[in-house]
Amino acid sequence: MNKKVSALSDQQLLSAYLSGDKDAISILIERHSKRVLDYIRMMVKNNEVADDIYQETFIKVVRFIDDGRYTDNGKFLSWVLRIAHNQVIDHFRQAKQQNNLSESDAGYDILNTKRFADTTVEDRMVSEQIENDLRKLVDNLPEEQKEVVMMRYFGDLSFKEIAEQTNVSINTALGRMRYALINLRKMIKENQLILT
Repeated sequence: MNKKVSALSDQQLLSAYLSGDKDAISILIERHSKRVLDYIRMMVKNNEVADDIYQETFIKVVRFIDDGRYTDNGKFLSWVLRIAHNQVIDHFRQAKQQNNLSESDAGYDILNTKRFADTTVEDRMVSEQIENDLRKLVDNLPEEQKEVVMMRYFGDLSFKEIAEQTNVSINTALGRMRYALINLRKMIKENQLILT
């Protein structure tokens, strides 16, 4: 990469890419690749999985830009890290679902449980709406609190695992969760949401 190109800002590279310079997106990705990959590796603690999530993240980034869904506000790296974070959460969610479904391999008939037998279309719609409302509220939490909530409830990680992955003490992780729950309760009350 020559000095002239490396001196371009993220916004200038994005403009160049959108104007037809296909090399500009490669330069932009290369510029931020280490930071994004380090973040993903810190979260998942598995290099192979991290590499896959990294690839998916930048595929999504390019797709969003190509579709015109990226609004340039001077925070390109933050936007990419948010996509990476969501990809990590999706990974944990899928792993959790696979673990739950594998119980049927051990002679447990998952489709013959009361939980699934009594679920109606209305129940699923209400559950989806509650989950969407809650997800929007979680997105409004401070980043450290949001991270703990996502890892605990969507990633199904223990507080010990959360502490290890975020490089904080267990007490700090618990404190962040406590403040997150306080903030969520406050937002639920302010928005007069019913989550039942």
